[in-house]
Amino acid sequence: MSQFIDRRPNGKNKSAVNRHKFIRRFKSQIKKAVSEAVSGRSITDLDRGEKINIPSKDISEPVFHHGAGGRREGVHPGNTDFVTGDRLPRPSGGAGGGGGGDASDSGEGEDDFAFQISREEFLDIFFDDLALPDLVKTQLRKLIKYKRVRAGYSTDGVPTNINIIRTMKGALARRIALRGPYQGELREAEERLAALKLLHDEQHPEITSLTRRIAELKAKIRRIPFIDTFDLRYNNRITQPEPSSQAVMFCLMDVSGSMDQSKKDIAKRFFTLLYFFLTGTYERIDLVFIRHHTIAKEVDEEEFFYSRETGGTVVSSALKLMDEIIADRYSPEEWNIYAAQASDGDNWSDDSPLCRDMLINTIMPKVQYYAYVEVSDDTPRGLWREFVNVKKACANFAMQRIERPGDIFPVFRKLFKKKAA
Repeated sequence: MSQFIDRRPNGKNKSAVNRHKFIRRFKSQIKKAVSEAVSGRSITDLDRGEKINIPSKDISEPVFHHGAGGRREGVHPGNTDFVTGDRLPRPSGGAGGGGGGDASDSGEGEDDFAFQISREEFLDIFFDDLALPDLVKTQLRKLIKYKRVRAGYSTDGVPTNINIIRTMKGALARRIALRGPYQGELREAEERLAALKLLHDEQHPEITSLTRRIAELKAKIRRIPFIDTFDLRYNNRITQPEPSSQAVMFCLMDVSGSMDQSKKDIAKRFFTLLYFFLTGTYERIDLVFIRHHTIAKEVDEEEFFYSRETGGTVVSSALKLMDEIIADRYSPEEWNIYAAQASDGDNWSDDSPLCRDMLINTIMPKVQYYAYVEVSDDTPRGLWREFVNVKKACANFAMQRIERPGDIFPVFRKLFKKKAA
């Protein structure tokens, strides 16, 4: 049986097959490093490559070698510290293994093995444990839109793409170029023949010769084809990246006292997935972060996820601020507007109906899609009950509940799964 081994090199002459084997073999260490990178990166930097460090002890390999075999006891000559039966202490500090620990004046070790994984490999590992289908994972990473545009003419193609005008112009130019020398000689021969006929009769040898030459020149001109395969020109079309529409994503997060750090971490993971999804669809994507308790405020990413400011809950303040920002910076005629809201559902009782009316009458007509995620393991709160009415009234409104971190990816699939045609 034949075996085929793919040894085609990738960038920097490294074997792609060996690289994939290495990643599979040390996947647990690489996933751990990727998880640490995710927790330390910003939301906009999660889709780049990463430098991975693997402890040298984790990449050691068993070695077969020749030896005396069996169990041996003995003390090597020149030893002044030990006698037979002594136990050797483990070297301390830098005496073994790579990285970490205090310095030592004895022993030797190895540094951690470090290598760079690409953006695609990083995202593959990042999404590896998710419940997303591979199709969605590919779209998150590689979705690019192209369009077919005219790009001059080509000499080969299908008959339906033939350009008649360009072909006829080429044929005419070819005929003029090919018969040009013959036309000049023919004109001179005819003028010479007319002059000779005035002086001699038809049987004169020079007249006979010129008559025969004129006939040959005319025959050559007639043999030049009216159109040739060389003349054919076809409309050429190429694919080029289509300018993607611009989009803005509003991230609204409840930071009231009931939203503890674990709920905020769940919200960050959800917003990260949403960011990947939209950046794979749009070339330009703006992020607007809004934190709210009793007062809503537009903030940067650092403050959005890590600020300790808290208070009561008035959700309508965030919706009002979002509507003001849309009116000021993001015209619905020019922007695709998305919104994702994360809250535990706890809200001032008089404010929930106001949120419902504001969404139905003001916000939803301006946005492409609005996703509400309730982060809570308790029974649905008043905000959820009011938003059920919004879902009934607006087809572009979706809502789901996340009770634990393991629910993030199933919920994300439900919110953004491809709709049937």
